[in-house]
Amino acid sequence: MRSDDELLLAWSGGDGGAGHELFERHFAAVFRFFRNKAGGDVEDLVQTTFTNCLEARTQFRGESSFRTYLFTIARHELYAHWDKRRRGERVVELGSMSVEDLGPSPSGELAAHQDRRLLARALRSIPLDLQVALELHYWEELTGPELAVVLDVPEGTVRSRLRRGRELLREKFDALAAGEGSTSASSLEDVDVWAADLREGMGR
Repeated sequence: MRSDDELLLAWSGGDGGAGHELFERHFAAVFRFFRNKAGGDVEDLVQTTFTNCLEARTQFRGESSFRTYLFTIARHELYAHWDKRRRGERVVELGSMSVEDLGPSPSGELAAHQDRRLLARALRSIPLDLQVALELHYWEELTGPELAVVLDVPEGTVRSRLRRGRELLREKFDALAAGEGSTSASSLEDVDVWAADLREGMGR
């Protein structure tokens, strides 16, 4: 089986089959990345991410994994998406706003299980910078150095975002659970388990 790097090189050389293989290999992860953050524009953003991946291939030096490179492009596309949607509005640091602040929630239920549903809402209610970091950490298992590349911040900042994100996520989850008469998270470890479990409900 060809590696991601080999497939990207072949794709850039005109091998459409290699591009299709890359798309199939990473589609689910990229779809998951946008699913809880971009409303009804997920399909377009996934397509744009892979298109830009090919167009920007000369910038990929192989110093990090292809997945890291792909999520870096996806993050830029996500922020460009919201920046375009908010054009003309007052200037606010985009990463400090939550998806719920930025626009309507995605249509339909992301998961039937109550804990999953509440956690998906809680994720959308924390600042986008923290949501991106947590979802890539929990769902795609990116390491500290990989997250630093994708988020374009030092590793120390990554650790701070993950720590603050988990704390804020637990607070938001507990508030939502209390509002619906549900059981709140008894510890951050509960949130860790539910966040990992939510990944299964974020597939297509």
